[in-house]
Amino acid sequence: MLSLVLLACLGALAAEAATVRDPLTCTGYPCLIFEDTFDYFDLDVWEHEITAGGGGNWEFQYYGNNRTNSYVKGGSLYIKPTLTEDKFGPGFITNGVLNLWGSTVASECTGNDYWGCERGGNAENLINPIQSARIRTTRAFGTRYGRIEINARMPRGDWIWPAIWMMPTREGYGTWPASGEIDIVESRGNLDLIDQGGAQKGHQAAGQTLHWGPFWPYNGFEQTSQERVGTFGTEFHTYGVDWDDNGIRLSIDGQIILNVNPPAGGFWSMGNFNLPIESNPWRWSSNQRMAPFDQKFYFIVNVAVGGTNGFFPDTWTNRPYPKPWLNTSGNAFRDFWNARGNWLPTWNQGGPNNGEDAALVVNYIRVWKDRPDPLL
Repeated sequence: MLSLVLLACLGALAAEAATVRDPLTCTGYPCLIFEDTFDYFDLDVWEHEITAGGGGNWEFQYYGNNRTNSYVKGGSLYIKPTLTEDKFGPGFITNGVLNLWGSTVASECTGNDYWGCERGGNAENLINPIQSARIRTTRAFGTRYGRIEINARMPRGDWIWPAIWMMPTREGYGTWPASGEIDIVESRGNLDLIDQGGAQKGHQAAGQTLHWGPFWPYNGFEQTSQERVGTFGTEFHTYGVDWDDNGIRLSIDGQIILNVNPPAGGFWSMGNFNLPIESNPWRWSSNQRMAPFDQKFYFIVNVAVGGTNGFFPDTWTNRPYPKPWLNTSGNAFRDFWNARGNWLPTWNQGGPNNGEDAALVVNYIRVWKDRPDPLL
């Protein structure tokens, strides 16, 4: 009797986990090859990144694996930023040591760039003042071409930077941005952030972007980026990707926002980089029209905060208080933290939703194959 109960429980649990299907088993199309409705946090599919490296942008958070910042509840995934000192106590970010090296598969540091595995704090150079989460499907799932749908609500709270995106599984054309990046949706959580022209750039705006180029700093993303204004921080919307061997179309609620159909010369021709042909990392591809977007990409879901790479420009206006750091500052962490009396109330941590207004909430992720892929 006990074994039957155990088997029944295991069967129910498996039914709630993410579905990953080998496309070679598809017998009809469209064929659903990935689905996660987040009835269960399937950690066989989603791996946590553990690092304080700030994504190469000197972002203000570190990423860890704990259920404070990443959890599943009521059929949705939540990625919620909190204060580092909520975990380690007052004064930690100016006096403590953040050691992320770990000792097990699920606790090991995943990125040591920019001192990502260990940092010490002092009064001038603080430890990352925010803790958050970034999860990925690197080892469990990747896809090349197909149709993707993601239903999500963006977070609300000043200087919060959510993203749902894709990166190349094998970096077949070299390191970023040569192997590409697909930003399915990015936003800023600010309650009232406007650019020089008076346009809202906070949680009312959401963007979709492709990054591509032979090497840094050559990146043609400005040709393949679009943004829309809507209710992204207060309502759920569906973000889509339709991707084949001729182009990529990114959409919001079924409306195509970004339609990228490269010419025969591909992204190299689009970029007009004015570099020698030897710099073209895609020239040997069998599909030069789509390279680097002719390889498998995996999912990343994360919530960052701040940073000095310009995603939060110094020239924009935040109301009712100004941006508390400059992108050229050598003490951006400190300046941001010292202004917490302004930005922290916008995260509504003490509200009835347990701080979840500041969370990225994902209802589901689905991927279909529309036809067989001859290279699989």
